[in-house]
Amino acid sequence: MDFNIIRCARAVLHVTDLDKSREFYVKALGFIETEADDQHIYLRGLEECGHHSLLLKKSDEAHVEAISYKVSSEEDLDRLEQFFTLKGMKTIWMEKGTQKGVGRALRVQDISGLPIEYFASMDQVSRMLQRYDLYTGSRVQRIDHFNCMVKDVEKAHDFYIKELGFACSEYTEDEHKKIWAAWLHRKHTVHDQAFMNGEGPRIHHIGFWLPDPLALIHACDVLAASGFGKSIERGPGRHGLSNAFFLYLRDPDGHRIELYNGDYLTSDPDFNPVCWDLDDPQRQTFWGHEAPDSWFNEASSVLDIETRKPLKTGEPTLKKRKPTFVI
Repeated sequence: MDFNIIRCARAVLHVTDLDKSREFYVKALGFIETEADDQHIYLRGLEECGHHSLLLKKSDEAHVEAISYKVSSEEDLDRLEQFFTLKGMKTIWMEKGTQKGVGRALRVQDISGLPIEYFASMDQVSRMLQRYDLYTGSRVQRIDHFNCMVKDVEKAHDFYIKELGFACSEYTEDEHKKIWAAWLHRKHTVHDQAFMNGEGPRIHHIGFWLPDPLALIHACDVLAASGFGKSIERGPGRHGLSNAFFLYLRDPDGHRIELYNGDYLTSDPDFNPVCWDLDDPQRQTFWGHEAPDSWFNEASSVLDIETRKPLKTGEPTLKKRKPTFVI
C-alpha cells in the first residue's frame, strides 16, 4: 500500500439537544469534555491525548456525518485522494481550520456508501490517564471501533483488505461460504472496522474501550441512578466473537454506543482469522440475554459527504435469516 492507515480515531454525530447529550456522555458516561460552544461538544476518553474522539454537532435531525481514521502523514492523505479518485469514488477536502482540533482531512463515500474521513494531525491536549480523581461513570478510555451495516459485507471485506491494507480477525459465513459479517483491523486488536449484513449504509454502533469489566457494571449503576436506565439496550454480557465484555446503549438521539472490554492481541503475522458458523449460538452471546429486535433492525443514518443529506439505504444482497450480530 502507498498509504498507512493507523487506527479508527473519531466520529462526528449530529444530535438534536446538546444539553441532553452532555448529561448522557459527560455526566453519566464520564467522557472528558475538551471544549464546547453552542453548536458543538468535543469529547475524549481518559487516556486520549488527541483533541477529541467524539464530536457532537447540534442539528435538527440525528445522523452520522463521518467516521474517521488517522493516517501517518499528510502525504498519505494525498495518496488516498488519488487512490479513491481512480476508483471512481467521491472525495472532498476539509481544509485545515475548517474543523476545530483537526488538521486537513479527506472525506470519501466508500465502497459501501459510508462517509469515511482520513486525517493526519490533531491538536494535542492533556492525557487524563492518571487523573483518577476524574474517573467517573464508565471511565471510558478511548475510541475502539466502528460497526457498520452494509448491503454487501463480502464486497466491503474484500475492498478493505485487498485495497486498504486491513486484516481480518474474525468472520461469520453462511452455509454457502458467503461472508455474513467481518471484523477488520489496522491496530493490533480485534477490530477497528466491523461490517454486518443489513439495510445500509448505516452506522450500527461506535465502540469505546473501558479499563475493566467492573467499569462497565458501574456504568449500569450510574446510568440507572441518573435517569438513563432505559438507555441500556443490550447487556451486560460476553460475546463469543472477540471474547468482548459488552454493554450497548442508545444515546438521547438513538445513536448506539458500545462500552467494550476484553478482546485480544492480533499482531502476530501468522495469526489466522477465526471463522464462525452462522448457526453457532455462542458466536453472538457467549453468556447473557439475547439481543432485542431493535439491535438487529435499527441503526443511524449517514450523510452524503457533499450535500450533507441522508443517504438512501438498500436491502442486503444476502437473504435475511434469523437475527445475527456483530460486535
